[in-house]
Amino acid sequence: MLLQRTRLTPRDVLWARSLPCRGSQAAFSSSSRHNGYDDTIHNLKIGANTRVIFQGFTGKLATANAKESMEWGTNVVGGVKPNGSGEHLGKPVLPSVRAAMEQLKPDATGIYVAAHQAAAAIEEAIEAEIPLIIAVAEHIPLHDIMRIHSMLQSQSKSRLVGANAPGIISAIGRCRIGFQPLPTFSPGHIGIVAKSGTLSYETVGSLTRAGVGQSLCIAVGGDVIAGTNFVDALEVFEQDEDTEAIILVGELGGTSEEEAADWIKDYRKRVKNPKPIAASIGGFQASPGKVMGHAGAWTGLGEGTAESKYKALESVGVTMVDHPAKFGGVMKDILAQSGRNVKKIEQSAANAQQRRSYYTSRTTARPSVTKTHGVSLQQKRSLHLPAEQSSDLLKSYGINLTSQPPSPPSTHYVGISPARTARAPSIIAAPTSNPEQLHQRVRRFPFDYREGPTTQVINDAIAHLQLDAAPPKAKAQAAELIQKLWNFYKEKEAIDVHVTLALSQTQDEIKIYNPYLFFDDAAFKSNKRQANLHALRHKSSISATDSEAEAAGIVYIPLASPTFANGTTQKDTQTPPSSTAQEPRNLVGTLVNGAGLAMNTNDVLHTRLSSPPYSTTSANFLDTGGKATSATIKTSFKLILSDPRVSVVFVNIFGGLTLCDMIAEGIIMAFKEVGVDKPVVVRLRGTNEELGQKVLGEAKLPIHAFDDFEEAVRKVGELANGGK
Repeated sequence: MLLQRTRLTPRDVLWARSLPCRGSQAAFSSSSRHNGYDDTIHNLKIGANTRVIFQGFTGKLATANAKESMEWGTNVVGGVKPNGSGEHLGKPVLPSVRAAMEQLKPDATGIYVAAHQAAAAIEEAIEAEIPLIIAVAEHIPLHDIMRIHSMLQSQSKSRLVGANAPGIISAIGRCRIGFQPLPTFSPGHIGIVAKSGTLSYETVGSLTRAGVGQSLCIAVGGDVIAGTNFVDALEVFEQDEDTEAIILVGELGGTSEEEAADWIKDYRKRVKNPKPIAASIGGFQASPGKVMGHAGAWTGLGEGTAESKYKALESVGVTMVDHPAKFGGVMKDILAQSGRNVKKIEQSAANAQQRRSYYTSRTTARPSVTKTHGVSLQQKRSLHLPAEQSSDLLKSYGINLTSQPPSPPSTHYVGISPARTARAPSIIAAPTSNPEQLHQRVRRFPFDYREGPTTQVINDAIAHLQLDAAPPKAKAQAAELIQKLWNFYKEKEAIDVHVTLALSQTQDEIKIYNPYLFFDDAAFKSNKRQANLHALRHKSSISATDSEAEAAGIVYIPLASPTFANGTTQKDTQTPPSSTAQEPRNLVGTLVNGAGLAMNTNDVLHTRLSSPPYSTTSANFLDTGGKATSATIKTSFKLILSDPRVSVVFVNIFGGLTLCDMIAEGIIMAFKEVGVDKPVVVRLRGTNEELGQKVLGEAKLPIHAFDDFEEAVRKVGELANGGK
């Protein structure tokens, strides 16, 4: 049985984090009760004996994945096709998950259906009590996920990994439930947990080249709410005899990395010879107020930045790495420093067999952060509703807004927002609306999605708002407002719905103003819900580059220019800035597959190239997506080259689903059809990397191709600063 010690529930963690000294041992109770969902953590230990089924088994994607996984050694025992029967790939096809559970006795299911079908498929797996559920689909609506977690929190049989995740893979047990690039993996003794798929592949590739390999790799995904988090994975790695050391790959958004730091601090105190841990964090150069590719890659109120996550992990003895290509050498160093026999580990990795059963000092400069002016609280999404439309929407739910009162004696901030750790919606409350104080004073009060906020939860939020002593009428209005905000939030499938409150001059009622509404695009784009809401989209606020990027499935965000000679700074914009004499003309246009890798690329370019002998940094964030095509690459070049600040283009690809040869063909297409007139540096790793290099070489174009990341970055710096 995993973990004899008592583990905190998500609600305990949130309560502890709301105290002034977050993470203080005094905030934790050793008598905290188990959460039923926590009892499913051991289901993550997959291996050679794990019996796997596929939902959507006969579909094109599932077929290709199942065939490849079976050839690698995964014990696929069959699959599900609604109302189907017969055989597929020599395995039985069942009409329902319940029938598959009864007849095939699976330990895990991989869900390979489109986003609009995924929620129902996950629910069916939960109802059938499948022990491990892997959801790979991107763009599942947030409210579907919160409803699913309401189900998961009330049971102790099923564990979810994902959604929007590459899945989970045991290199030792040759068991893959996901779409990870198999040639990159090798049996070994390093456990990996990551938000980003491409960064996890980078990490795996580095370990494989170093000869230490991997034990278990858990990609938790980049959604707002994850079925499995870093602490869950750490608890598995602690007890796993095949895991000698651990790697965390995190990014901005949520508080999972800080919670991991708290866990690691406690782990190092209670274990005599703790396993070495290293980590990398992405998002230092993220644009404030922007969603950086992954649905969950944005910093909410009260959540830490990439810098604070880095510091939290570093402060508890985690070895920090600025790019995952370094992990191979770093892990060998810290294994040796811990007293473990690295040669023995390497030999064991080389001789590793399929033996896992189902239950069975180097320092790095901290990436710098581009300083921004002011605090941005609002996420800038493609759906933009002007204040008048926001007011009309809220009014239809009985929430009447007023203009901001002049010099109110006190203001309060309240709304509904996701509580990522609790995997639930929450009332978000602060006894002030001052932007400089909100992050420190805000608290979340989670509640069950299906039940809605209870009277007790509402009263707790009102007490934190410091309105519990307000006149009875004002207090009752605040409670009624919270309930109306919840009704609006749920029916309109919002991500955040916040307003500011102030007591009227007579002190017997509240004034409501300054609304902030942040909606879930996936509800409409994946499931065609909320059509009326999305018809209100203010198209005049969408630039031509934004429209073109969105149509191609590309996330393109121009970044702020560095400080100019006269000390001014180009403000962050959603479109490339117009050319002026003061603007830099030597920035790097980045083209990357995967949001995590794109964030990390920007971070490393800034760290390596923003100081002498170089003087440049990234001009943009561009994520082509995990399924980029040649046409997508061509469009990406067009977007990047539309920015007059760009002097060199850096294509950084780690191929998983995206094939390196296909990327190479897209680059050649861009030269022919877009007219690339700037030097291009291409770094290719992963699936079909040798073929990709060959395609580029045979094209005889002015392209500088590398497979080593550091060499590519140095060449980018030379070219951006007038070199050849």
